[in-house]
Amino acid sequence: MNLRAEIADAAASKEHLRLWLRLLKVNRLVEAELRERLRVEFGTTLPRFDVMSALCRNPEGLKMSELSRMLMVSNGNVTGIVERLTEDGMTLREAVPGDRRAARVRLTRKGAESFAAQARAHEVWVSALLGGLNAAQSAQVADDLRAALTIEPKEETHAG
Repeated sequence: MNLRAEIADAAASKEHLRLWLRLLKVNRLVEAELRERLRVEFGTTLPRFDVMSALCRNPEGLKMSELSRMLMVSNGNVTGIVERLTEDGMTLREAVPGDRRAARVRLTRKGAESFAAQARAHEVWVSALLGGLNAAQSAQVADDLRAALTIEPKEETHAG
């Protein structure tokens, strides 16, 4: 490799690092604001929102292990969240036929209605927080980020 190419690679590397740090900062700022708004407006947490979101996308329910894998968190974390959601009447745990150790979790009607209100507010909040970009710019940034990745994402989830 010649010197010019090495300098270009080093410059690109530095810019990649700057981009990564900017992405982290934006993510942390948006996530912190969403956590606060969920707490204030709905008396809930981002992890609870994430669990309810996954269950909303799977109305037939999910095994605890599937939910854990989908959210990329430990079974213990999911179990605690689901227990509290069940106590609050938001989820229902059902036995899985043929598997005595497994439980399937799904949203109750109350949970689905509560999540629908949270999801509407969440969408408005995210739109406001990223309101410095119009729709076309948002789409372009999303496309650029997809193109930038050299690995395939395993599962797209909301960090909790």
